[in-house]
Amino acid sequence: MSDLESRIAAWLAGRQQEMLDELEAMVNTDGGSYDKAGVDAVGERVKAFCGRHAIPVEVIPGRDYGDCLRATVAGEAAGAGGAGNARRNIVLMGHRDTVFPKGEPARRPFRVEGGIATGPGVCDMKAGLVQNMFVLAAFQACGGAPGPLVGLFTGDEEIGSPEGRPVIEAEARQARVVFNSEPGRPSGGVVTGRKGGVFMVMDIAGKAAHSGGNFEAGISAIEELACKVRAIHALTDLARGITLNVGLVSGGQSVNTVAPWAQGQIDLRYVEPADRDMVMGRIHEIVERSFVPGTSARLSIKGEFLPLARNAGTEAAFELYRAAAADSGFETAGEFTGGCADSGFTAAQGAPTLCAVGPVGGKAHSPEEYLEVASMVPRAQALARAILRLEAANL
Repeated sequence: MSDLESRIAAWLAGRQQEMLDELEAMVNTDGGSYDKAGVDAVGERVKAFCGRHAIPVEVIPGRDYGDCLRATVAGEAAGAGGAGNARRNIVLMGHRDTVFPKGEPARRPFRVEGGIATGPGVCDMKAGLVQNMFVLAAFQACGGAPGPLVGLFTGDEEIGSPEGRPVIEAEARQARVVFNSEPGRPSGGVVTGRKGGVFMVMDIAGKAAHSGGNFEAGISAIEELACKVRAIHALTDLARGITLNVGLVSGGQSVNTVAPWAQGQIDLRYVEPADRDMVMGRIHEIVERSFVPGTSARLSIKGEFLPLARNAGTEAAFELYRAAAADSGFETAGEFTGGCADSGFTAAQGAPTLCAVGPVGGKAHSPEEYLEVASMVPRAQALARAILRLEAANL
């Protein structure tokens, strides 16, 4: 272990309470994906922290969703990895938005009890944001990064990154490696593979009629929706990792009216990129077919994630991180998950990408969401060590 690595690890070792203070302020700030003001208020915490540590921050404005923030720490001169590699960015990524409605922090604010922190977004992924901030600050204080460090703090991941995606992809094209600080798995593992996902809305039109006095004149959009839901769910192929779920439905005018409209929201998950186009083709066929004569339907894609595929770059980043974790006092393993994340966008651009390197937590998107406080410093140290060892790993 180098003297620099020891100094950075020591700098981080004494920061747990500071990390918790930053985390408390973030968790207690509203930040649902559609609350731009709230997500940007969390961004103000990031900017203030970076300002105190002399880390410059560029703001990439969002029109409808939270701004993207790009914090940078200059790297050292080229070393064994070569001048070209040392000039490429080492990206620490995370999103500031949560899935929770406005007012949720007031209803159940940040709390620590028995070494467990709770509150909306505590692990997904405000703890990861805090980790990235402190790793950036550690390198700013101690120096030694083997290339420019970029902290990318986005604002709309939970809804598919409609504005953040082009910013993420542009960053990935210049990246040497990407570490996405989504929450570490409850097992302590990191994520080396994720499914892709497509989120769609299916709108169906029928014809209204009095359900008692003029029933035969009506055309039920809800009946059509029911037929389409069964057909869409039948596309699920668990052996291939393909799942279809119509998770939200609505429709109708009144209980005594044949339904003139209906809507179903569809979630598709897949592993192999080729399966995406195959299943989407079959969904379009179902949408275009009228099971109930006289109905019509249209399909809209509202959000999409690409899969995080395991490849040589992912494997190299994982092996690097696993050794760094061991020297930080914990064991880790690579896991596959059906959940989606921005890491799929970076991997698709060819950047070696490792996901879920943030502090350990679980039960995200629920009132039971939690964070293991004791994991905060070791996970930050492991990330810093992995960065320092990039050249030795030929990354």
